[in-house]
Formats: sequence, structure tokens, C-alpha cells
Amino acid sequence: MRIIAVKTLKGYWEEFPQAKQALLSWYEEVNAADWINPNELKAQYRNASVLTDKRVVFNIHGNAFRLIVDVEYRLKIVFVIWFGTHKQYDNIDTKKISYVKTNKK
Repeated sequence: MRIIAVKTLKGYWEEFPQAKQALLSWYEEVNAADWINPNELKAQYRNASVLTDKRVVFNIHGNAFRLIVDVEYRLKIVFVIWFGTHKQYDNIDTKKISYVKTNKK
């Protein structure tokens, strides 16, 4: 699977350094994956929560953090949408949250 965007993941582990190794491990595993549907994803990640046909929540660093992604199985692309602490996750609408690109110069 191709992960969009690695730069976003890097920003997350800079903000939450304790999650860096777990995010790097997740990245390597997903990058090597070749899922064709949510069932295959769940076979690899039993603790992942499939919210919709595309939207998935991964537990990161022993469930201290949550990572929300959208998966385009046909195109083999995983879009990183949101990352934060479990507490922050409890305060968002997981089905409505979207990636917000900020132009930092």
C-alpha cells in the first residue's frame, strides 16, 4: 500500500515523540501490505476498527494513540487523516473528521 503522506506522519511523531517507533513500525507494515478489502486489513490488524468501507482507526503505541486513515483498496493507497491521543480521539467525530492541509512557510 502507498501511504499519503509520510510528511504528515513525521509531523505527528515530532509532536508525540513517544509514538515515533510505533508509527514507523505501522508505516513499514502497511507499506508492505496489499489489502484488497477491509477483511484482509482486519486479518492483519485485529485491533483496528473499520468504521466505513474506507475509514479505519488503528491503535498505536499500546492504544495510547489513535490513527485515522482512509483506504482506497482498488488504488492501493492509504490516506493519513488524523492522529492524536486516545483522549483527543474521544472528542472527535471519526466519520466526519478530514485531513486539513496547512501551508506552513
